[in-house]
Amino acid sequence: MLSDYFPILMMAMAALAFAAGNVIFSFLIGPRIEKSGKLDPYECGMAPVGNPLEPFSVKYFLPAMAFVIFDIEVVFLFLWAVIFKRLGWFGLAEMAVFLAVLALALVYVWKKGVLEWGSKTESSIS
Repeated sequence: MLSDYFPILMMAMAALAFAAGNVIFSFLIGPRIEKSGKLDPYECGMAPVGNPLEPFSVKYFLPAMAFVIFDIEVVFLFLWAVIFKRLGWFGLAEMAVFLAVLALALVYVWKKGVLEWGSKTESSIS
């Protein structure tokens, strides 16, 4: 029984050896040029401002989470569309209930202000 898994183990070991070999090989023969330009900021060519370890505001994560949740729900719509004819009226009614729940969730998220990027007082300051 364990002999059935031997080819998988050999393939995993070969993959790990290949990855480790590439890293070690590039470290051994790769160029080591120490220049001050390597430490310059790449993004936008501007020096970073502030502390990079400063946490993000939760105001960013709430719209992102809402987007991910509603984006995943769209996958169910595609699956439903593929087998729509086989489901008939029952499938149509079930999808109507599903979309109604999604609409209620969207209204809830909207009322909670998750879709607002910033408050009116913050936008008038900047």
